[in-house]
Amino acid sequence: MPGSLKALSGADVVRALARFGFEQVKQSGSHVKLRREGPAGERQTLHVPLHRQMKAGTLRAIFRQASEYVPAAELRPYFFSD
Repeated sequence: MPGSLKALSGADVVRALARFGFEQVKQSGSHVKLRREGPAGERQTLHVPLHRQMKAGTLRAIFRQASEYVPAAELRPYFFSD
């Protein structure tokens, strides 16, 4: 993946994913569970830690998981600076 990851907090990631229909359904400590209903009615779930600044590996993993539900090209501007 060309481009570098942005410095994002957990709250930034939650806001970005909310633009794609994900809603917070549960919080356990410093982690939130986000969920949306897919086009075929299936549940699509992601977990995001609410850290002040996410580590690159964690952010990359969330991007990869979210890419299973949302086209990567649409997610890229929120996660990467090109």
